[in-house]
Amino acid sequence: MKRILFLHGFYASGQCVPAVALKEAFEGSAIVMTPDLPMHPQEAVGYIRELVCSEKPDVVVGNSCGSFYAQMIAPAMGVPALLGNPHFRMTVFLKSRIGAHQYKSPRKDGHQDFVIDEQLIGEFAEMEAHQFDNYHPSHQDKVWGLFGEQDTLAHFEPLFLKYYVNSFHFPGGHTPTAEEVRTWYVPLIKKIVTVI
Repeated sequence: MKRILFLHGFYASGQCVPAVALKEAFEGSAIVMTPDLPMHPQEAVGYIRELVCSEKPDVVVGNSCGSFYAQMIAPAMGVPALLGNPHFRMTVFLKSRIGAHQYKSPRKDGHQDFVIDEQLIGEFAEMEAHQFDNYHPSHQDKVWGLFGEQDTLAHFEPLFLKYYVNSFHFPGGHTPTAEEVRTWYVPLIKKIVTVI
């Protein structure tokens, strides 16, 4: 069976709506891995790299911050990726949200509280500055973008298209509903795995 690695957004977990919808959509036909990602970016990228090495997914699928990570890892490790509403400027997203927060879906370790502070923003700033370092023209058709037309948080299709050629739209917001995942994400995942 094909193996799909899903990387959730910053406020989410491996139990978020898109993750659960992907698992349900591919039940019996593909293995969908939906891990909880560490909050700190260097730790998250290291963890994802280890997963890609050990689990050898056929495709990496991300949403928002998860797409930020997927874009860095996929070309470096030779894996195709689908970036749902990639947020390539996480520092901008975080600066207006300094303070205490809770994850919007349950995490396996039971820890739901976290804090956004200047140190975390600095960590993302370092990563942002090098996020396209692994880009290579040979991979430009292997990273696909999916952009919600009602997305009010991330508007990075022009930046995406500076590097990659396959861009798609769906009539939804930043975080896709289960129905949007089934209607828009699933067919593209099937296609990207078949094409590449």
